[in-house]
Amino acid sequence: MSLKNLLKKKDKIKDEGTAPAASPTLSPNVPEFTFMRTTTTTQEEIAPPIFPGDAPPQQTPEAHRDHKRLSGRFRRHSNAAQNQSLDEGKKGDRRLSERLHLSRERSSSSVNVPEDLPTIDNTVAKTAEDEANWEKRATLLAKGNSVSRHSSEAALGEGGRGPPQGKRSRSVSVSDAGGDVNIQEAIRLHEAGEYDQSTVMFGKLADPNGANNALSQVLYGLALRHAWGCTKNEELAVTYLSYAASNSADVESLALAAGMKKGGAAKGELTLAIFELGNCFRNGWGAKKDPVAAKQYYETAANLGDTDAMNEVAWCYLEGFGCKKDKFKAAQFLRLAESKGSKIVGNTWIWKDKYNPKP
Repeated sequence: MSLKNLLKKKDKIKDEGTAPAASPTLSPNVPEFTFMRTTTTTQEEIAPPIFPGDAPPQQTPEAHRDHKRLSGRFRRHSNAAQNQSLDEGKKGDRRLSERLHLSRERSSSSVNVPEDLPTIDNTVAKTAEDEANWEKRATLLAKGNSVSRHSSEAALGEGGRGPPQGKRSRSVSVSDAGGDVNIQEAIRLHEAGEYDQSTVMFGKLADPNGANNALSQVLYGLALRHAWGCTKNEELAVTYLSYAASNSADVESLALAAGMKKGGAAKGELTLAIFELGNCFRNGWGAKKDPVAAKQYYETAANLGDTDAMNEVAWCYLEGFGCKKDKFKAAQFLRLAESKGSKIVGNTWIWKDKYNPKP
């Protein structure tokens, strides 16, 4: 994978032609149909009109019994049978919802999302004030990441670079002349296929007890996650992505406190780290799959300007992944992504009048 493309984000999606579907062929044997009118508790067979010259319809007792058994599967038991099975049905539904994790509590909260995150009225940032609020929310989300860093101490002691006992340096590096030169050299080595050397350089720059460089922590985390010149270690990858998010959040918190509504020097690193952590929670890379957390991370990165995150959170709203389905909100994020150059073929529906935001 090209790191240059990674840092520039994905290229525009190219049009893909679709082959026309073949016309279905009719079977020589024309099937017979039985028309039924049903309600919750009753059913009635409907006879189609008979025209002159038509043979009268015939129905065998066996066919009648088969239809009755089939329709009975989709009907409630009436009278006493319904009353007796009501409690059992409720218990069965409750057990099923627990198996499928469909309870409201499970679907609306996550251990990977802080409970005290501020609520923002505008789902999609429209003003500088909105952007500042979303960035403040991003800093709280990054610092409140419950992916425990000390849980990776064993991995850190097995060849990974990191501080003893989960401690890290207080000095956060975002951009310096020497560090930038080294990062560019590491990227050049990666592009040249020298993955081993490149990843070693990323690891040194990402060392929390050393340079503690936020961008290098993102890139080193991705190298660990995808085995670029090293042994795959997805849990340690989450640790370094969390370092990057937290370190960037520290810098951005100071910028916001100073009144910089557009963010500070680490906004790009914070956005990239938040987005990649969302990918981890969505796919179960180094952490348990967590749809609620994935949606929250995607939505936050989207409001920080990440076009890939805009498309991903739109997908979450369309599919109900970690949230309730909301086609209107999905359309808003897809519109925003398209306005920033990330247009997906086939999404003309998002411009229908019914998806226009209210004035």
